[in-house]
Amino acid sequence: MRPTTLEQYVGQQHLLAPSKPLRRAIEEQHYHSLLFWGPPGTGKTTLARLIARYWQAHWINLSAVLAGVKEIRAALAEAQHYAPQPTVVFVDEVHRFNKAQQDAFLPAIESGQLIFIGATTENPSFALNNALLSRLKTYVLKVLTANDIQQVLQQALTTEQGLNTDLAVPISMQPDALEYLAHWADGDARRALNTLEMAADLASSDEPSNLIQLSTLQAVLGESTRRFDKDGDVFYEQISALHKSVRGTDPDAALYWLVRMLDGGCDPFYIARRIIRMASEDIGNADPRALTLALNAWESYERLGSPEGELMLAQAVVYLACAPKSNAVYQALKLAQADVAQYGSLEVPLHLRNAPTAFMKKLDYGKDYHYAHDAPDAYVAGEHYLPDALQGKHYYEPVERGLEIKIRTKLQHLRSLPKTTTS
Repeated sequence: MRPTTLEQYVGQQHLLAPSKPLRRAIEEQHYHSLLFWGPPGTGKTTLARLIARYWQAHWINLSAVLAGVKEIRAALAEAQHYAPQPTVVFVDEVHRFNKAQQDAFLPAIESGQLIFIGATTENPSFALNNALLSRLKTYVLKVLTANDIQQVLQQALTTEQGLNTDLAVPISMQPDALEYLAHWADGDARRALNTLEMAADLASSDEPSNLIQLSTLQAVLGESTRRFDKDGDVFYEQISALHKSVRGTDPDAALYWLVRMLDGGCDPFYIARRIIRMASEDIGNADPRALTLALNAWESYERLGSPEGELMLAQAVVYLACAPKSNAVYQALKLAQADVAQYGSLEVPLHLRNAPTAFMKKLDYGKDYHYAHDAPDAYVAGEHYLPDALQGKHYYEPVERGLEIKIRTKLQHLRSLPKTTTS
């Protein structure tokens, strides 16, 4: 079912529409090494094969999962053998190659001995080393739409090389079943075609008419799960969306991304840990109850499990999204960490040091220290507790939201008091 022309290729119109740079490079044979980055089933391998066909190049296929140094050397030698005919070396899952394996291609790419085409589902900024990445033009492939998937399925049902080769009674599909499968595939054409093939086998054995009905398809599918790649880009994209929805005070979006992650099989305890982080980083002292609720949600999930415990996670996420926001503590922590890194091990001021022995008192340990509880409002105006080099520093600046309004007012009042005189 792989297309043999760009006109047959489905999706990625942002790259392959007429006059787009990649489309022109393919049709006008502007050779260059490149990288396709996108989710599974979006056509990375198919597009690489089309490019080799248009460029009339010898094709070498490597899988980074299986290939080692021996296979890489063999591919380089094979490319040398076919010169001056261009050779496309396609490396699937290229992010699985280590640095030495990636570097092995650099001289051949640099000299033009071969055209390197890599495919990856992982963010190339992290998955590939800079030396290789700098020599490749990166193209981002997008998830296929449900309409794209329907078009792929229709081709499989109607073209000569599809399901109906040599069948007396062609395989057909009810419109509602076709639409259902297109949405279920979740943007993955390979997933859709594999499922269609299984459904066709079942229909041909159960239905004399070779008609795939919705009930037949659902029997094949069983329970569906949406796209979720643990520890991959989609994983981090979705947790980022959840966190930013909470920060942006959008409970509906926050709830949606929570459900997406749970539906995709994310570890609920990972989500619970992130919810606790959100409660401190983005809400903080504007509403300290948020942290308590987040901890309670985690504990409740531990006791109840799924699906009952998911309600507690949802309650925490919605509460956090609606709560007043402050990152004042988060910012204060970063500022304090920066000063510790910059100034090193500054000495504790003498008046803050305990003096349990006469010798230490002789060295002025604890001298002129004022016991806060003996002062009005338990506050000694003018007393300093930071190292001498950092006097006057303020890391924590409460915002004008939630409980921090009162905290800010109190700190401003205390800082304005006249300095306590030494008796």
